[in-house]
Amino acid sequence: MKAEGWLFAVMTLFFAVTGLIYGFWAREPAGKAILTVAFLMSGLVALFWFVQHQRLGGGRAQDRKEAEIAEAAGPVGFFPARSGYPVLAAVGVTVFALGLVFARWLIVLGALVLALAVAGFIFQYRDHDAG
Repeated sequence: MKAEGWLFAVMTLFFAVTGLIYGFWAREPAGKAILTVAFLMSGLVALFWFVQHQRLGGGRAQDRKEAEIAEAAGPVGFFPARSGYPVLAAVGVTVFALGLVFARWLIVLGALVLALAVAGFIFQYRDHDAG
């Protein structure tokens, strides 16, 4: 987590320098606000990673230079097979959007197809751990 903290600390420094330079020369407030928010948010994430590193004491293998690759290996999870539900969700969203333009009954049809696709996504592997 130390590496992640340093990555976001460098981002924070970049946004601080860029924000100061931009704030000195720019005459519009939107860019200044965006760079300020980017600076604050990247600083928040950097602080989070540094606090997590201190809390866990560098317990991850990725944080130790002498660690072996095998130490970071964990259990291999479940990888789902092919699924038709992404295509069904895309069709549902497309029909819903066409309904916004052409006819209200297409909105209902698109919402129904999209609801079926989402339900399929949710319940597709409900019996996976039962086997």
